[in-house]
Amino acid sequence: MLLMQKKEIRILKDMIEEKFLPFVRRPSRYIGGEVNQIVKDLGGASITVGLCFPDIYEIAMSYTGLAVLYEVVNGLSWAAAERVFAPWTDAEKVMRDNDVPLYSLESMAAAGDLDVLGFSMTNEMCFANVLNMLDLAGVPVSSADRSEEHPIVIGGGQVSNSAEPMSKFIDMFILGEGEEALVSVLELLREFKQKGAGREDFLVEAARRFEFVYVPSLYEFEYDGEKIKSFNAKRGDIPVTFKNAVVDDLDTAAVPAKPIVPFAEAVHERVSVEIMRGCPGRCRFCQASYCRRPIRFRSVDRIVEIAKQNYLATGFDTVSLLSLSTADYPDLEELVVKLKEYFDPKRVGVSLPSLRVKEQLALLPKLVTSVRKGGLTIAVEAASEKLRKVINKNITNEDLFAAIEAAYAQGFQLVKLYFMVGFPGETEDDIKEIANLAYEIAKLRNNVDGKTANVNVAISWLVPKSHTPFAWLGQKDRAYFERAKKIIFDRKDELRGRFLKFKFHQIERSILESVMGRADRRMCEVVETAWRKGARFDLWSEGFDYGIWQEAFAEHGLDAETAAQRGFDTDEILPWEHLGGAGKKYLADHFNNAMNDAL
Repeated sequence: MLLMQKKEIRILKDMIEEKFLPFVRRPSRYIGGEVNQIVKDLGGASITVGLCFPDIYEIAMSYTGLAVLYEVVNGLSWAAAERVFAPWTDAEKVMRDNDVPLYSLESMAAAGDLDVLGFSMTNEMCFANVLNMLDLAGVPVSSADRSEEHPIVIGGGQVSNSAEPMSKFIDMFILGEGEEALVSVLELLREFKQKGAGREDFLVEAARRFEFVYVPSLYEFEYDGEKIKSFNAKRGDIPVTFKNAVVDDLDTAAVPAKPIVPFAEAVHERVSVEIMRGCPGRCRFCQASYCRRPIRFRSVDRIVEIAKQNYLATGFDTVSLLSLSTADYPDLEELVVKLKEYFDPKRVGVSLPSLRVKEQLALLPKLVTSVRKGGLTIAVEAASEKLRKVINKNITNEDLFAAIEAAYAQGFQLVKLYFMVGFPGETEDDIKEIANLAYEIAKLRNNVDGKTANVNVAISWLVPKSHTPFAWLGQKDRAYFERAKKIIFDRKDELRGRFLKFKFHQIERSILESVMGRADRRMCEVVETAWRKGARFDLWSEGFDYGIWQEAFAEHGLDAETAAQRGFDTDEILPWEHLGGAGKKYLADHFNNAMNDAL
């Protein structure tokens, strides 16, 4: 079958209503039909797309990127996009027991009959779910086993910049920002279908034509032990380095005109408006800071227009201003004042995530009537000012305390702080300082109303990320993180800090994330083995089973913790360096500066 031949798309409505929905715990996840969904004629569309998210409905419906792609593709007269989400474990069992394939929500169409399955992969812990969704759709998990009758499988999202551990399973990765890039790829696919060309011809031309497209099957690596000896194209007419796709103008960029109102309660049910892209900060652990460039701003008037339009289409009672660093939006005060003028009479609040300590928290006294005051969240990351210099996060305790005391004065009663442990140059005193700093912040409230604040502290373990200055580091070992937990709890006891609540990220999950985020394509075999052994929903405590992954690593002669602790030489070929991101020398200079600061 050639690409131009029209596929018959099976509509599974009767099967789903008889053999599936009566037997699952939360049918609202699987029925579609929500307010503002878009249903187009699949039979009349030149290109049909399944927009896949490898997690459950409640998470997928909270992801703004998916909503943007849904708007963009359905805005094409010749294309139709429908949502395809991962079934929870109970639903998967029902599907497999009753031979019900994975399907789309809008038309209840068999996902494997669509032209394209595009996966938004936002983190490394979704790999097993991607394979499971392909298998449930009746699509071979290995791209080498697919024929003309199977969909083109596209991967996008942040994971694409470190794509090799999924390179066996994805036909094509789109690097960077997807809304314009995906349209270009779909236009090419439409052209090739009209010409009657096959999937291989399409993939080769996409690799040749677009600098943001990576087709793993067209490339090969040579290895020397654990290191990469070379990376080469299998043919001479395609590039060997790639660049992230970038949307130049946010004011004209697509946004959801009428976001879908979920049936099952989503994690975030709010009007979400992206106000800027990129981040002027260069925190040395943050992949998005180095990969999502350049910095672009959406105008105040356009943001207000989008917020009004989305509110009228949904009725949500909160407007959330999204970005990597909302504090760095240059006209934040003007923006919030204008939103307040419209939304205050409607009792709609404004959420300001990602506020930076030094600048925009000072605006809180002016903005407090329009900002919800349930709690104040600040990503401090490192408790000592020495470590903040190492990680390139420019805040001082003086600024931090002044901002939080001002927030207490305006009615904030709860503070949530984010920290990481595992930075280079870190000492036991630095770790202990996390508890000390949280204690001081709680006591600051005494200056306002004579009370002690409740402070929640979330602590994660440094995961060295590809395309960051810390990518060359090995992760600290399990014993280091266990010791850190004990130091913090001991210090809390010494301080008698009953009003301090500490929550720690699961060490095993951080280990796996560290491995998968910096692995080469030989890791594909481990991913597939873990999935076949039952790995599912690794982001969920109910789903994550580290033992399955340990067995999968062992079957291939590997150890996860050893792999996580591996460091890289600054002159070796990195498994991700061909996949967009900042220049290697620029990152190496940052790395060397960090190591000097850590001394």
